[in-house]
Amino acid sequence: MGTPLFAVPILKTLYQNGYPISVVYTQPPQKSQRGQKINKSPIQGISETLKIECRTPNSLKNNKEEYNYLKELNADIAIVVAYGQIIPKEYLSLVKKGFINIHASLLPKWRGAAPIQRSIMNLEKETGVSVMKIGEKLDTGPVCNSYKIKINDNDNAESISEKLSALAAENILNNIDEILDDKIKFKEQNHNEASYANKIEKNEGQIKWNESAENIIGKINGLYPSPGTFFTHKGERYKILKATLASGSGEIGEVLDNYLEISCGNKKSIKILEIQRQGKRPQNIGEFMLGSQIKKGSNLNNA
Repeated sequence: MGTPLFAVPILKTLYQNGYPISVVYTQPPQKSQRGQKINKSPIQGISETLKIECRTPNSLKNNKEEYNYLKELNADIAIVVAYGQIIPKEYLSLVKKGFINIHASLLPKWRGAAPIQRSIMNLEKETGVSVMKIGEKLDTGPVCNSYKIKINDNDNAESISEKLSALAAENILNNIDEILDDKIKFKEQNHNEASYANKIEKNEGQIKWNESAENIIGKINGLYPSPGTFFTHKGERYKILKATLASGSGEIGEVLDNYLEISCGNKKSIKILEIQRQGKRPQNIGEFMLGSQIKKGSNLNNA
């Protein structure tokens, strides 16, 4: 059970190593914004390529058809990776060895919908994946293994997602084998240490220049590529795609040079490396500044 690109390497690993996959569950296809095109999830795409049966119910809740289907299947184990739906309590007993979830954080830290983004926005130095058994409440079940990676200064949500997905794919087979052979121990999480990674809201992407330069960089990296961070200047919106810390200082929001170094709230600055003007393609900063109205001495607080 999975939906985004993050889940694809794990499904591929299971398939390539000969694990018999009875069925794949994923979120139903979404209409694109203008309704012209139906977008299947990455997991539905790869399932169809591999010719594995794929089911896309809108919801499992009060869904007799799916409940009976899974009961009849009498499966050994269910692997859940960013499926995007809550598994109802009554389903949890339909699979012999339980529903095993791969969660993109070091539980009990960052339970919930956006663990990768929140760990980067929180300026953490490491993250990882946890292999856990699904319980009744979100991401609270016992954990059998966790695997760590460092978060580097130039990492963003896209690069960390790729690294964690590869890490999970690398380690999932040993976990499954040991769970099937009853050779693995699940350990209760310390619920007192739990933190929550709430879903990202689009308005969180707005840059506030009075925040520290470090926090602004954390936000730019954590929200890349989607929904992205932005500022508004003279009625136009600009999306910041890449930036780095710098050491200049001036008034908060002041543009300090002709290469878009901007003064932030803690007497430090950020230097924008890649930017996208509303409705235009992404540009590196040298190209962007050639035709930009944003010059040295402008203040981006005066939106």
